[in-house]
Amino acid sequence: MTQRVRNRGFVILGAVLIQLCLGAIYAWSVFTPALKDSGWSKTQTQIVFSVGLATFALVMVLAGRRLPTVGPRKLAVAGGLTLGVGYAVAAIGGGTNFWIVLIGVGLIGGAGIGLAYVVPIAVGMRWYPDHKGMITGAAVAGFGFGALFWVQIADSWGNLIDNVGLDGTFLIYGITFAVLVLVGSIWMEMPPQGWLPEGFTPPKVTGAGGDNFLSREMLRTPQFYLIFLTFAVSAGAGLMAIGLMKLWPVEALVDGGMLEAEADDIAGLAMAVFFSLANGIGRITWGLMSDRLGRKRSVVVMAASQAVFLLAFIPMAGSEYTLYLAAALIGFNFGGNFALFPALTADEFGDSAVGQNYPWVFLAYGAGGIIFPILGGALGDLGNFPLAFAICAGACAVGAVATALVYPPSREEAGKPFTMQGFLHNAHLTDHA
Repeated sequence: MTQRVRNRGFVILGAVLIQLCLGAIYAWSVFTPALKDSGWSKTQTQIVFSVGLATFALVMVLAGRRLPTVGPRKLAVAGGLTLGVGYAVAAIGGGTNFWIVLIGVGLIGGAGIGLAYVVPIAVGMRWYPDHKGMITGAAVAGFGFGALFWVQIADSWGNLIDNVGLDGTFLIYGITFAVLVLVGSIWMEMPPQGWLPEGFTPPKVTGAGGDNFLSREMLRTPQFYLIFLTFAVSAGAGLMAIGLMKLWPVEALVDGGMLEAEADDIAGLAMAVFFSLANGIGRITWGLMSDRLGRKRSVVVMAASQAVFLLAFIPMAGSEYTLYLAAALIGFNFGGNFALFPALTADEFGDSAVGQNYPWVFLAYGAGGIIFPILGGALGDLGNFPLAFAICAGACAVGAVATALVYPPSREEAGKPFTMQGFLHNAHLTDHA
């Protein structure tokens, strides 16, 4: 064992601490009412959110490439400090200047998340090759629960926004994020070369964690693009729901005769408790389920059911208890993305290469984070939130079909130009193997 990691359980503890802070991006909706009161449009609130997600995904690719040379601990420390600085920058100008908040939370904060995010996943999979779904779910659960925690601290638990303002809240969060990520980074070390859990024999089947594809090889396979598409639409739909969870339900509840103050409290509870709690639980549950059900099958079920839940959200948003149920269902499935897609990437393209390969898959999260939240904000400004959710539902159904077409890749396939005829031929052979 290494000097700091004598029990691999500490890797989970460090991963959760780091991801708890990185998940603050999902608490963004708690700031949107105050920003709207300061003169921001709905679209502007979603632009900051989308820029943060896109920067997160882009920087994560660079972080994955540097992981083998820089090392996981240094990368996590850099991410935590960058994230903290970003929120401190957002505090300048009272925390309400659009451009300063965009730079602080969107660009600098998003870069900090991107630097650190891949570390707990890559380290965790190396320490838990025998339970990839479980460790991925546990590692990213903190990210999901982070939204619940930071929303409540800013709102009903700590009343930070009311007591110290947006600028004070951003500053307190920045300092806290930096400190907690530094603590979590203590246990971010890879196991010794060749280490395996006692009694575990790694699979030797091609396409099941046995073959490690270089990123350039992975990018030549159709499997990558099918997985990318599904991740983009499934994650993007959930991200849009996060961004709109305190905007549309308030309007829908008020239209149903409820007072705005009461509607705001109910929408806040739907996001802060039901969506966020289910998001964290979904990450663990889908990870555990996929170890038994299989990663590909789990993704298909998750994407298909999310299409149903998004459509159901349209009529359910206007009633308190159905809103809670719909928020929980969408949050549960949204959380599954972050347990399933890293493990699916490892299954298809190799366990040891997941630190370099998953960031490329994760670009789908950035793409979905740009398109869908801004689409939702723009349609909201036009008074048509239901259309945004209907579009996302259709996209998730397409994503379910895309992953159903995925079959184990081969190095021979990775070395050839992609053609639809070749893809369908190989898929046919795989189905009958």
